[in-house]
Amino acid sequence: MTDQLISARAVRKAYGRTEALRGVSLDISAGEKLAITGPSGSGKSTLLLSLAGILRPEAGEISYDGRRLDDLSEAERTRLRRREFGVVLQFGQLVPELTAVENVALPLMLERHARASADRIARGWLERLDAGALADVVPGELSGGEAQRVALARALVTSPRVIFADEPTGALDTVAGEQVLVALYDAAKETGAAIVMVTHDNRVAARADREVRMLDGTIA
Repeated sequence: MTDQLISARAVRKAYGRTEALRGVSLDISAGEKLAITGPSGSGKSTLLLSLAGILRPEAGEISYDGRRLDDLSEAERTRLRRREFGVVLQFGQLVPELTAVENVALPLMLERHARASADRIARGWLERLDAGALADVVPGELSGGEAQRVALARALVTSPRVIFADEPTGALDTVAGEQVLVALYDAAKETGAAIVMVTHDNRVAARADREVRMLDGTIA
């Protein structure tokens, strides 16, 4: 892992008078599996969302593949997330009115894929994650572990170069959490994607190539 993919330099982000990030600098290599850990309020989720281009920092620089993320417009960053980033949040954030396969196909449909092609690719990812039987089920009928598998399939459907996961096992029991984690790592290995994951679980962090621990908005 020698190819630098993401670079953050002196990144600062505040919410009102509270500084969530205080000059954070970090490099992430292509294909690297990085765990971001730390106590609640340490800035780890803010760092992940900033690296993914969801939040724009007030100061500092964030670059992805040589491009300045913080200089891109909101529309450009949204397009980048649809095409090259996959994002998995703690509670899945599935669209409740859509079936599992429609949720997974959504990023492809937004990129104007033909419906039949998007459906086929989405069903393929659900099958890879042992969730093929859930294709026509709506989110309200899924268990926590099932919903996270669907969310993971949606994050992977565009074959992203980076998967950003914020506490992907945090709301799950031990067995379901282990299943989701194994599925995440297997899929990333298959596609060569990097993983940037926020976690409070030492067992999850131990599986990463590297752990970055946050404390009071800085890397400890």
